[in-house]
Amino acid sequence: MRDVINLDLYPLDQPGSVAWQELIEHCKLELTENGLFNLPGFIRDRAIQSAVAELKPVFSEHSFVHARRHNIYFKKSIDGLNDDHPALIEFETSNRTICADRMGQSTVIRLYEWPPFAQFLAAVMEKPELFVMQDPLARVNVMAYAQGQALNWHFDRSEFTTTLLLQAPDSGGDFEYEKDLRSDVDPNYDGVADLLEGRRKPTLMKLQPGTLNIFKGKNTAHRVTPVRGERDRIIAVFSYYERPNVQFTEEERIGFYGRAS
Repeated sequence: MRDVINLDLYPLDQPGSVAWQELIEHCKLELTENGLFNLPGFIRDRAIQSAVAELKPVFSEHSFVHARRHNIYFKKSIDGLNDDHPALIEFETSNRTICADRMGQSTVIRLYEWPPFAQFLAAVMEKPELFVMQDPLARVNVMAYAQGQALNWHFDRSEFTTTLLLQAPDSGGDFEYEKDLRSDVDPNYDGVADLLEGRRKPTLMKLQPGTLNIFKGKNTAHRVTPVRGERDRIIAVFSYYERPNVQFTEEERIGFYGRAS
């Protein structure tokens, strides 16, 4: 994987070494303090160029346009909230998505399936082990956001999200978040409403291609702002679980990708 990952900066191939342990501790600290961490330059420039070149034809032939209106919870209603509560404001999310079964042994699939990558993530997240997903569609997704498209405000279902930015747009497409806007015991609906109606200023983060981002988004509201210009924002999303053999239901696959297989 030396041709893909900058192992001089990020020695994922040396688990247990002093340099590996220092990287783990740095990432854990960032995750605790900020709810996320970034590893800029994680992927080498030539590997990024190769990855984008591999995936662009797949987008042309096999992408699914995923467009939906939703509130921040991705639910039609929330117990205890009136339907007109400002925490339930709806927005539109739209992108083109390609699934792992269309990518062959591309750069992003090679990275996803490389065991030291999952070992690194497990160590940072303080998990005994993380497993690749068995779902042939959902295990790795790559999303492209064109002019005007965005990933709107939401909370994640999973504990953490692993992404790799492959291509930045001309402008827009920035990552915004409000850390710990809610908790497992306090939904903070008024705080959510303040964010959605512009009374809270979220943190804005600009990422460079090749940056690995690990994000704890279950209780942190976040979005990607609308893309501007002719250059798409392209990002890979990797799914790992604490148990093996995880798959989506056919209904979930159809909802996310427009097909069951």
